[in-house]
Amino acid sequence: MSKATLVQDENLSFKISHQLLPQEYQRLDLYFSLPEEMGINPSTLNEEDYFYSNIKSHSAYYSAQLHLPLVRSRFISQNKGEQTDYRLNLNLYSYQIRIALDADIKQTLKLKAPEEFYPAAVELADQTTVLMKKLRRYTPSDTKLSSFFENADNYLSWHTEQSFLKLLAQGPKSSDFSPEREYLLNFCREESQYRDENKYNSQVTLDDPNRITNKMRLLQRLIEYGVVFKKHTRYLNRNLKRLVRGTVTAIIMAFVMFLVLNARSSFAEVTIALIALLGVIYGLRETFKDDLTSLIWRKIQKGRPKWQNIYTHSVNGKRILSQILWLEYINKKDLPESVNSLFQQRRQQNKQTARLLHFRCDNKVIVKKYLPGYDEIQQQLFFNLTPFVRYLKKGEGKLYSLEGQKISKQAVERRYQINLILKHKTKQGEAVQRFKITLNRSEIVNIEAMSNE
Repeated sequence: MSKATLVQDENLSFKISHQLLPQEYQRLDLYFSLPEEMGINPSTLNEEDYFYSNIKSHSAYYSAQLHLPLVRSRFISQNKGEQTDYRLNLNLYSYQIRIALDADIKQTLKLKAPEEFYPAAVELADQTTVLMKKLRRYTPSDTKLSSFFENADNYLSWHTEQSFLKLLAQGPKSSDFSPEREYLLNFCREESQYRDENKYNSQVTLDDPNRITNKMRLLQRLIEYGVVFKKHTRYLNRNLKRLVRGTVTAIIMAFVMFLVLNARSSFAEVTIALIALLGVIYGLRETFKDDLTSLIWRKIQKGRPKWQNIYTHSVNGKRILSQILWLEYINKKDLPESVNSLFQQRRQQNKQTARLLHFRCDNKVIVKKYLPGYDEIQQQLFFNLTPFVRYLKKGEGKLYSLEGQKISKQAVERRYQINLILKHKTKQGEAVQRFKITLNRSEIVNIEAMSNE
């Protein structure tokens, strides 16, 4: 069964990843239990505003075999296929190298013992060298294709150097492995020298960290062409919302006209009293129209899908994947039994009064097959929790302790806890998992997967 994983992304965000097969349907539900003291409610955090600003999704071709990119090898020859074929296959290969390198760097950094870390790092450098040589073995002579190759080659060389420098900076230090460390540093120097020899970047760009970083971000987006799908978001209830607004306005106007006609018939001529009464009637109309429209709209909209994401192939425009999305505040009685039972497993002191926020995503793959060499696509959802900490209290507290005759104090930060339940449904079955997210005003301190027992 395909499993959805939840991991921290940045300081105040997390991501959920899962894989999709051709013509597959999957459903993801997230139930946030937000303590009342966080100040999150429909008045302070509108669902639509949060969706557009803080929930992002990303979909691209995916291969589990990271060490050996599964793409057609004919990209190396500009004599086979059209220009778009060359660019697509080159991007597939380059993108897969980047994903493989990022995943392996992360795994290597988990090795804290130098005896394990340095051999693994050297092996990773050797594997990367083989992949880069394969990329560079066939440099296209056609000027129309050479720009695609240079962009990919420039970015991968820079990203490889940065990745291994990060690896050495964050990895364990040991004088016993100086030869291995020097080997890795020489590998980074060779990549830097390779870019200089090919004059990929001007000296002005190299001298400015911001310029070189932004240029590489641009090149990264270029190699994602044809691999990462284009997304179009559509609000599903626009016409229904217009209908509700128009209907409420028509009903209120009819009632107002009824009052106006009755008031007019009660006065023989236009007087100050009539003008004042008409002013009160129209004032009441303006006062209650928006509130009444909002109330009725919330009742009608409850439980209805709000958005649709359509993912298309950036080369041929073919539809790949369709997403239907929900986001709304719910009551406890709206929780499914399996979700409610997990929330009830919390310790008594953790069962605070909380506001419940529900996110749902239905994924349906439209195509029958993917590009050759790819059996899955990876769907990722990113949730930014910055709006959740907006109303948290600032500052730190003090913890006092007595040590003999001496009183000492320590600074302690205020932390808050969000309970999150992830429900993942596929044709193979359903998986439910509770997570405990601990955060302060500046970062997520910890994400812990809780036992379902």
